Amino acid sequence: MSSKTLKIAVPMAGLGTRMRPHTWSKPKPLVSIAGRTVLDYVLEQFNTVPDTMDIEYIFIIGPQGEQVKEYMEEHHPEKKVHYVLQAEMRGQSDALYQAREYLTGPMIMAFSDTLVETDFSFLAGETADGIAWVKEVSDPRRFGVAIVNAENQITGLIEKPQKMSNNLVVVGFYYFRSAERLLSAIEQQMQRQITLKNEFFLADAINIMLEDGARMRPEKVDVWLDAGTPDTVLETNRYLLEHSR
Repeated sequence: MSSKTLKIAVPMAGLGTRMRPHTWSKPKPLVSIAGRTVLDYVLEQFNTVPDTMDIEYIFIIGPQGEQVKEYMEEHHPEKKVHYVLQAEMRGQSDALYQAREYLTGPMIMAFSDTLVETDFSFLAGETADGIAWVKEVSDPRRFGVAIVNAENQITGLIEKPQKMSNNLVVVGFYYFRSAERLLSAIEQQMQRQITLKNEFFLADAINIMLEDGARMRPEKVDVWLDAGTPDTVLETNRYLLEHSR
């Protein structure tokens, strides 16, 4: 089979204020959990991407991004990585838009403080325009949720819902068959100034794609770990030690 390139975009420009004091001197992806950096785990979770797909990473970095570059060159020199600076914190959609020169064809968007256990091998034959990885939780109000119809198609995403009736939380992992189609939706989002607290959220760009007829389906994750706050890092640390990852 001929290989095709899968772009994996990882926004990591945030200052990690929720993780202080751990992030005063280093970016959040380099915080250590269970003896390894968060970034090590982020990279490891893509080990099941099909062999027929070549991976290129796009790291959207902030002021401390040089440390990430140095770490990758020392510990993961075999990975192909592009680095893009996001000078202003204007949200997830803006982060991807800054990286638009590298985003073509199929892509995954992953958060740098979210770890999942899932099998990506099915991507070789995937026909949907998009996938959102999801997990059922008891209280979805802190998260974004996916609205799914009877045909198992996502019809919309809602950020921080007020109602508890929909508990299918989007975990911060997305696949898009066409990065260009996503970027077009982000451009529309920016032109229409669809923001929340002055930031462009990816959920709004995805909703534009869905309005334009994109077919997106959910994919449930086996395990979802959060490395975004000191409390959740403790839980994640405990899980990783118990499961010897």
